Order: sequence, then structure tokens, then C-alpha cells
Amino acid sequence: MSIATYPPKISLRGIVPPLVTPLAARDELDHEGLARLLEHVIQGGVSAVFILGTTGEAPSLSYELRREMIRQTTRIVAGRVPVLVGIADTAFMETVHLAQYAAECGADAAVLTTPYYFPAGQTELTSYVQSIVPLIPLPVMLYNMPGLTKVWYEIETLRTLSSIESIVGVKDSSGDLEYFGRLCQLKQERPDWSILLGPEALLQEAHQLGGDGGVNGGANVLPKLFVECYNALRDGDEATAAERRATILEFQKIYDVGKYASRHIKATKSALSLIGICSDLPADPFHRFHEPARARVAEILRGIGAL
Repeated sequence: MSIATYPPKISLRGIVPPLVTPLAARDELDHEGLARLLEHVIQGGVSAVFILGTTGEAPSLSYELRREMIRQTTRIVAGRVPVLVGIADTAFMETVHLAQYAAECGADAAVLTTPYYFPAGQTELTSYVQSIVPLIPLPVMLYNMPGLTKVWYEIETLRTLSSIESIVGVKDSSGDLEYFGRLCQLKQERPDWSILLGPEALLQEAHQLGGDGGVNGGANVLPKLFVECYNALRDGDEATAAERRATILEFQKIYDVGKYASRHIKATKSALSLIGICSDLPADPFHRFHEPARARVAEILRGIGAL
């Protein structure tokens, strides 16, 4: 197999929404909803979009649908912002093939979690990344999501992997600020790295620790709010940052609706449907919110002036 050649590096700062995957039916992309969603977040000022991540329900989507999501997203975005594509899979070669397809479609970077289902040791994880990255014809952002993959990108592992030029940063969704602070210190060795945080309630803390922005699910619904919060933090505007953060914390009450672990994705899609962006249908095995859960999401949105 040939070794990949790398395009110019990508540097990410700011808010990068992990897009939901709008569905019209089982295994059927909601094309109009996707177009509205992309226009919504781009007009909201986001720095890039990230598809086929956790919020995008990627592991629950067929390979055909994942490719369609890549193809349609890159077509609609048309170079206006960078497109990051999640390539996680349990099979090594499926990960490579998805990354190659993303590159063919004009995506700007690939996002790589730790392999999941079978937990890898750190030596195995290091070897895996060292073996797979040269086959990926895109810059690669590593994605630490131990809550779902059950494996961490440990700091010393990342230090070893930092010698790979085409790795351009890390997205951390662990919620562990001590870990995130140590992660940011790796920029002393790789100042070109982008270090992004997942949990949106911790955007301020991440900025204070040296982070470069957030991959925040709520930015699907309220992109302008998250962008304004990040910009205020960046510019040292404490009053505006505090005001926007307070609104974000109110918005996050939608994630408390429902009783299953799937409520984060279901609440986000429910909110998007309420504001007229796309369908609230999640991928199997999840179910959409019904009343009274949907009414509670609407109540929270009205409370912050979003509906």
C-alpha cells in the first residue's frame, strides 16, 4: 500500500461543532436538513465543522451513509470552512478507506479515536497510530473519548506520537481538566498543535489552561452563542464571556431531559427540530424524544430566547 502524501497543515482555533447526522428515515440522510444545518452553523461563525463523531452517531451509521454524509457535507460547505471527518472504526482498513474517501471528497482533516471494543494497551495504541497515520492522506487530529472507547490517549503516548508531523492536534472529551492541562503542555513540543475540548460547560476552564477552542455539541443549535463566548474569552472580555457562559449553562439543561445515556444526542436533535433545522430522528437503537420530554426542551429554549 502506498504511503500518503500530506496536504498543507490545518490549524484550528475557536468553535468546531460536532455535527449531528440529520436523518429522514433509517439509513437515509435528510439532505435538506443537512443543508440547513450547515448554513446555520457557518452563518453562526464557526471555525470548522466536524462530522461523523460521537454527536454524529457515526458508529451507528452504515458505511454507505457515512460516505454520503462526507460527500454531501463537503459539497455544501464548498471550502467555506474546514471539514473534519471522524474515521473511527473497529477495523484498521475500514478506517483507512474512510479517510481516503474523505480526502477524495475534499475534506480537510481526519479525526481518529482510539480503537474500541477490544481495549488496546498503550504500546499497542502507539503502534496502531504509527501504522495507520502514514496511510491517511489528510492531517490527523487524535480524539480522546475514553468514556465510550474505554481507552485513553495517555499523555506519554501522545508525547511519543507528537513526532509524527501529520498529527495536528488532539480533541479531548474526557472532561478531566488535570489531563487537559497536561495535554496543553505538549504544545511546548508541538506549538502548531490545536488542543480542543469537548465538554461545553468547561470552555472557560479549557481556555484558561491554554486550549484553542471547543468541539461543542450545543453549537449545532446555538453556534453564535458559543462563538461569542469563545471570542470573548480570547479577547479578555470577561463580562461578555460570563454572560454567554451563563446562557450556555441554562441551555445545557436540555441534556438533563430523559433518563437514558442517549439523552445528549436526542436532546440536541430535538432542539434542532424545534428551531426548524432538521428532523429529530436518531439512529438505531435510540428513539426520539416524545412528550413531555420534547415540551421540556422547548421550555428551556424559550427560557433563553432561542425559540
